[in-house]
Amino acid sequence: MLASENEFWENSVEPYIETLGANAAAAKKSLISADTEKKNAALKRIAEALIAHSSEIIEANAADLKAARENGMSLSMQDRLMLNEDRIKGISDAVSELIKLEDPIGRVDSGSVRPNGLRITKVRVPMGVIGMIYESRPNVTADAATLCLKTGNAVILRGGKEAYNSNKCICSIMRDAVEEAGFPKDIIQFVDDTTREVTTELMQCNKYLDLLIPRGAETYVSELRAFFHKL
Repeated sequence: MLASENEFWENSVEPYIETLGANAAAAKKSLISADTEKKNAALKRIAEALIAHSSEIIEANAADLKAARENGMSLSMQDRLMLNEDRIKGISDAVSELIKLEDPIGRVDSGSVRPNGLRITKVRVPMGVIGMIYESRPNVTADAATLCLKTGNAVILRGGKEAYNSNKCICSIMRDAVEEAGFPKDIIQFVDDTTREVTTELMQCNKYLDLLIPRGAETYVSELRAFFHKL
């Protein structure tokens, strides 16, 4: 008898994260060689797709809000979690603003010529694969992914359980959009599990992650930092 999907993931945490890491490592190659025009075209597709699929995002967000109310989440936190057409437009506009920014990749920050004539320059390059751990604001899913895309990095996103449905929906829309723009979907990946065990494995995935960024309130970041130091 085949194990259930839940049993499979419970017994395969490390292979799951390893798979995300390997996928990201393979996908990042397409970003390293991508020029500014191609990256901006992908950002434009994301901005358009978020608006086009706003009803889907709002529906997914409604499920998160329902769970939030049932779990007694404060009204202020519910407001941070809530998405409507205006807020989705704001997320889309923020992506469009990235297009206008100078591409940092390839920029020469400094340089010098050695006495023997050797020229040495300090040039900005992508990090590679970035892991992002954040809490309940679903707009961070789009912010993190598009910032990574602009700077030529693949990203693995692990959002908070409170915004699970919203984050998963937004990530799926962005993955389709970047594929339409000629990139592999796996330049953007979503950790489809919010358990501590999976988060731990993501923190330890230094075989594939070049940088891990915790984002959120100071207490949240401090908690992650303390937890990471115990590993």
